[in-house]
Amino acid sequence: MKLVTWNTQWCKGLDGVVSAERIVAGAHAMGDFDVLCLQEISQNYPNLTGDTPQDQPAELARLLPGFHVVFGAAIDEQPTHTATRQRFGNLIASRLPILQIQHFALPSPVGPVAPHPWMPRQCTVCTVQATWGPVRIMTTHLEYYSEIQRLAQAQALRQIHQALCDQAQHRPLVAPEEANTPYQPKPYTTDVILCGDCNFEPHSDPYEALTTPEQAHVFHDAWLLAHPDESHPPTFRLYDDTYGPDAVSCDFCFLSESVAKRLKAISVDTTTQVSDHQPVMIELE
Repeated sequence: MKLVTWNTQWCKGLDGVVSAERIVAGAHAMGDFDVLCLQEISQNYPNLTGDTPQDQPAELARLLPGFHVVFGAAIDEQPTHTATRQRFGNLIASRLPILQIQHFALPSPVGPVAPHPWMPRQCTVCTVQATWGPVRIMTTHLEYYSEIQRLAQAQALRQIHQALCDQAQHRPLVAPEEANTPYQPKPYTTDVILCGDCNFEPHSDPYEALTTPEQAHVFHDAWLLAHPDESHPPTFRLYDDTYGPDAVSCDFCFLSESVAKRLKAISVDTTTQVSDHQPVMIELE
């Protein structure tokens, strides 16, 4: 099973060109992926997409035949000056069967007045059928401008993960007559991948909130599992200093204990410039 995660900057490259085709081609260049997790996908924001297709979830579905595309909008709005709803958020495309879809809003606690507006954030979750059983794929994009919100969102993700794992370990009894009703059995699992643009760096407070072993259902950083003696490769600001002078690593794949044992490889494409972030791919066996 191969998974690619990538913050696409609404499919905008460092050359200013907006192209979903280049994003899909770049992901395919990393490997024959089964699951593609994308962040910063736009729907009907012309100031972002210009004269390219404004419905990026639909465009990506067209470019990914054989994949089921799930879009999770962190922002869903219709200002009075627009004729269509505007959405912005995360997307999961899977050619593996999707057994369940869930969307979780993340907290945005108010702190001191921020120098820049913040955006609502969410986590899109798809439980897919891998060859060995159900795997919960969680993809997210945490707040960039507010440290308070970013930490709260990381803590919330850990709590969501713990709650769903607890459900898997304490499954409710379902009567036969409840088949084909909303109470029918669910694809509970403790096999979990959490990936996306976290907007924090390794060993920061939000990173520790996700990976601390002091709580149940530990998350492991896939890069450190595969390369314990190597620093994380940069995934942001590698070729562009708009948001700061130094390249950083802020795009991660975190694995639950059972999935960590299946990790075969992880790689980062540090050459592409069709987004302001670099894509990450993991392979499980």
